[in-house]
Amino acid sequence: MSRLFFPLLVLSLVACCIEVDISVPGFPDMARYFAVGEGEIQLTVAVNFAGFCLAALVYGPLSEAYGRRPLMVIGNLIMVLGAVGCVLAPDLPLLLLARFFQGVGASASAVIVFAMIADAYQGEKSARLIGVMNSFLTTAMALAPVLGGFINEAIGWRGNYGVVALVTVVSWVLLVLYLPETRQERDIISVRKITADFKQLLSSGRFMVYAIVPSTCGAAYFAFIACAAFLYQQTYQVNIVEYSLHQGIIVGAFSLVSSFSSNFSSRMGRHRSLMIGGAMGIGGALLMLTLSLLGECEAFATTLSMVLFASGAAIVYPLIFASSLEIFPNIRGAASSLIMSFRSLLISLSIALMGYFYNGTAYNVALIILGIMIVAFALTLLILKFEKADIKAEAQRAFS
Repeated sequence: MSRLFFPLLVLSLVACCIEVDISVPGFPDMARYFAVGEGEIQLTVAVNFAGFCLAALVYGPLSEAYGRRPLMVIGNLIMVLGAVGCVLAPDLPLLLLARFFQGVGASASAVIVFAMIADAYQGEKSARLIGVMNSFLTTAMALAPVLGGFINEAIGWRGNYGVVALVTVVSWVLLVLYLPETRQERDIISVRKITADFKQLLSSGRFMVYAIVPSTCGAAYFAFIACAAFLYQQTYQVNIVEYSLHQGIIVGAFSLVSSFSSNFSSRMGRHRSLMIGGAMGIGGALLMLTLSLLGECEAFATTLSMVLFASGAAIVYPLIFASSLEIFPNIRGAASSLIMSFRSLLISLSIALMGYFYNGTAYNVALIILGIMIVAFALTLLILKFEKADIKAEAQRAFS
């Protein structure tokens, strides 16, 4: 595989990953500009993931029939158009429409990139590369809110969307010029085939559990992101640059731990790593909830709580996500589509939930994150049960 292969995949995901984080520092300014409430501005994230959710269901199966490369190029072109639309949108309805199409385009890379990695690499190497990719991406995500804060201060909230548009255009041009094809075989595309693939995936309890756990981690994080700008800037009274630095610290923690997730698994064992990661995720939410009940949850305490949560999620996410693509290796495209669709659907629902219950305090924020992470931890325990049964069955076959 070409040396440019992995960097191209990373770059194609950078725009997808920073499009939310770079825009959220400007949410209060956007609310004032459009003369709307917090919930309406949070819809810019929710509709983005709604578009992502719907499109994710088709990119994978189509990439099985027509190849990964053409779908990557088309999807990223749609994202370019959506990103430019965000910069030029004169009112909130058109901004929401542009954000929807931006999500439709962004889901191409989010779905197909991981299928391409699974095409080219397997097992531990695939998990390691996903961990490395998460490290690069979350570094970009850590810098995104900091950059967004400075851009918002200098030229306003449209500048944040302008940066995303610029990165998206550069990524699309490089994909057109240099992205190789990783799937040489082609499936015959048909509604029956797509339906059969999704039915096989949906009827597998094991696949569903593996698909949902990383999705819940993402849902908890973006539920926080959707209200964080209002929480820090309005409730905690920190300025936009300070808020951006707090957000950068949280995402930076995820980045740092994610880069070592495969090392944790190798040294401590997969079982122990997943248990520790799940416990840290719940612990972060519990810490925020406790401090808010005591009236001690200010900006630093909230950031500390989210750092603990993000570090736990960074251990769990790459280990389970990589395994989810190995359950049905012959239909990785459909599997990646379904996983990303679940992820965006859960994120949209969690943002809607946060928008409904957010009351300007950390208490409700912590309560929602805690509820989501308890579900994630329970499903992680079920995954460990599956894997113990696999080890036992393998040992019995070895001795028979």
